[in-house]
Amino acid sequence: MSEKLDREAIAALRRSYGEAGLVSAPTDPYELFHQWLKEAVENPIIVEANAMVLSTVDNDQPVSRTVLLKDVTPQFTLSFFTNYNSRKANHIEANNHVSLLFPWFAMERQVIILGTAKKVSREASDAYFQSRPWGSQIGAWSSEQSADLDSREELEVRYVEFAKKYPEGSPVPTPPHWGGYEVVPTSIEFWQGRYSRLHDRVRYIAASSAPTGWEVKRVNP
Repeated sequence: MSEKLDREAIAALRRSYGEAGLVSAPTDPYELFHQWLKEAVENPIIVEANAMVLSTVDNDQPVSRTVLLKDVTPQFTLSFFTNYNSRKANHIEANNHVSLLFPWFAMERQVIILGTAKKVSREASDAYFQSRPWGSQIGAWSSEQSADLDSREELEVRYVEFAKKYPEGSPVPTPPHWGGYEVVPTSIEFWQGRYSRLHDRVRYIAASSAPTGWEVKRVNP
């Protein structure tokens, strides 16, 4: 059995970042985000480049979990899908201000997005649901997401029941409690690791008065 890391060992954990930095940034954040996402997808070290940490607020308590980006438009709206009865959905219903974080550590990059979330149309939810694998469709019916579960067996029994109800190869309707959210950013920050902790941080702030709709600011690391 390996020994535990002591506190001094944890404090000493560090790495040196590369020389390649974010020297200049385009006026449109979508252009830079699309470039970084493409490079993350093509990087063999990164698993699920579209994974993003979604943070919501429960009263005064922030809560984070990982969801998957399923669309990003040139207008820079980002979409994900979930159970509308889930914990995250209840938080968004009460307070629709959210944060998204793309942690592309292998590329010494991260993107932090602040914005507001709203439900996508039922048509958009249906279209995406029908594109999912059959097993994922049945899983959406089976899981009462975020609700207490007495045992793993209880979940698997429900899965078998819905698999019988909607056999593979037959149409599976979208659950009424399942659908998408669209996040409209108010702030987008690109972070690129640099030597001596002199990291590059470029922040785009939504501004209707700006010609491109965005103010671009470089921020101290």
